[in-house]
Amino acid sequence: MEFKENIKINMRSRILLFLVCSFFLFLNSISISAQKKYVVVLDAGHGGKDPGNLGNGYKEKHIALKVALVVGKKLSNFKDVKVVYTRKNDTYPPLWKRGEIANNAKADLFVSIHCDSHTSNAYGAGTFVLGLRGNKKNLEIAKRENASILLEENYTERYKGFDSNSVESVIGLSLLQEENLDKSLAIASLIQNNFAQKLKRNDRKVKQDNFQVLRETIMPSVLVELGFLTNKNEGRYLNSLKGQSQMGTAIADAILKYINNLKLNTVVDTGIDTTIKKANTIAYKVQIASSKNKIPTKSYNFKGLQNIQRVQVGKYYKYYYGISSDFKEIKKSLKLAKKKGYVSAFIVAFKNGEKISVNEALKM
Repeated sequence: MEFKENIKINMRSRILLFLVCSFFLFLNSISISAQKKYVVVLDAGHGGKDPGNLGNGYKEKHIALKVALVVGKKLSNFKDVKVVYTRKNDTYPPLWKRGEIANNAKADLFVSIHCDSHTSNAYGAGTFVLGLRGNKKNLEIAKRENASILLEENYTERYKGFDSNSVESVIGLSLLQEENLDKSLAIASLIQNNFAQKLKRNDRKVKQDNFQVLRETIMPSVLVELGFLTNKNEGRYLNSLKGQSQMGTAIADAILKYINNLKLNTVVDTGIDTTIKKANTIAYKVQIASSKNKIPTKSYNFKGLQNIQRVQVGKYYKYYYGISSDFKEIKKSLKLAKKKGYVSAFIVAFKNGEKISVNEALKM
C-alpha cells in the first residue's frame, strides 16, 4: 500500500515537473519569437542612369552595390537583423524613394554607400552624418552627391527651390534628423574606426554635411565614402573583390557592434538635469534656447557650451546652460553664453525644482 502511494506521489511530482518545464519552455518560446528584429536599410548610391563618379574608368554605382551586397550578406547571418536594400541591381531609385523605403520599413539604421572623387590625388575613407556644420570641402562632396536630384522626374516640384550648385540651397536644408544625431554619430564612429584601425585606410574622419538622401530619413543614418576612385591605387583597390569584401566586412562588423550596444543600452539619457529637484536651495540657470526640436545636449550642438540641460515644457524643450546657487557665478555663465552668440540668453531661477522669478530668488 505504501509502495503504491509512493508511486502516486512520484508520478504527481513528475507531472508537476513536466508542467513547470513546459510552462517555462512556452515562456521562452514567446520571448524568442518576440525578440526585436533590428532593421538595417542598405542604400547602394547612384545606379541605373546615374553612374556616379567615373574616376579612372571605374563606375561608382557598381562598386557601391557590390559593397552593399557584401554588408547585407554578412548581416543576414544574424537572426535578429533584417536587411532591406534600396536597390539590389543596376536600377536608380530617386533619393526621396530611398528615404521612403527606410521610413516604411521602420528601420533602426540607414547606411548609404558611395565612392568619392577629387581633382587632386586625394585618398582615404570618410563617414558623414547629417548636419549644417560642413566646411567648404565637405560642401563640395554634398553638392556632388545631391546633384543626382537633377536626374529625377518632377525634381523641380519634389525638391522645390533646391539647386545642387547653390551654397544657399545646400546650407538651407533643414535638420529633420536632429534627434537621431547622437546615434548617427555613434555608428559613424564605429564604421570609421574599422576603416582606419582594422584596414589601415587613410582616416578622413566623421563629418557632418547636408546629403539629401540622409535628410529624407527619420532614423539614425550615415553616408559612407569608401574612398576615391580618382586615386589610381585606391580606385584599383575598391574595384577589386578583396577591397569590396574588406570594406563591406568593416561596415557590417560596425553595424553589428552598434546593434549590440543598443541591446545593452537599456537606460536612456534624457539630458534633463534633476539636481535642482533634489536640492532644497535656490538654483540659477541660463536659458539659451527654446524649441520644438529635441536636440541632443552635446557641446557641438551648442557652439561648444558644455553641460547643457534639456527640460520639456508642454510641446517645447527649453535648453539651459550652467547651474549655480551663486548669482555672481551664473552671471559669468550668462556672459559666456552671450559671447558664444546666444545674445538673447537670460537667467532663470528655481526653488526645489519649481521656477520662480529671479527677484524672488534674490530676496531669499
